[in-house]
Amino acid sequence: MEIIQILALIFAIFALSKILLQVKNNEINIESALFWIFIWIMVILIVVFPQTLNYLATLTGVGRGVDVVIYIAIIVLFYLHYRLYMKIEKIEREITLIVREIAIMKREEKEKK
Repeated sequence: MEIIQILALIFAIFALSKILLQVKNNEINIESALFWIFIWIMVILIVVFPQTLNYLATLTGVGRGVDVVIYIAIIVLFYLHYRLYMKIEKIEREITLIVREIAIMKREEKEKK
């Protein structure tokens, strides 16, 4: 095992343990936790068994195993970007609704005086 593999394995195990600790302390929802647990377990498997990347490359028709990792990483990043965008949109709508309600309440208070 190369030094980079050992470092990656240590980091992945640390990240996985951090997620499990967050689940235990209810700091992360189950959906997100399962997603990240899956990601870090896949990282661990790829680090321990790097030849699986070559198999995936052959299976998908990609030239090298590293290219498969890059393509998958890009897809995952687009997915995460989409999820963040949707959450931001939802929060903006909620803030707009709250601001409108506060404005109505303040106006009603002024009219009572």
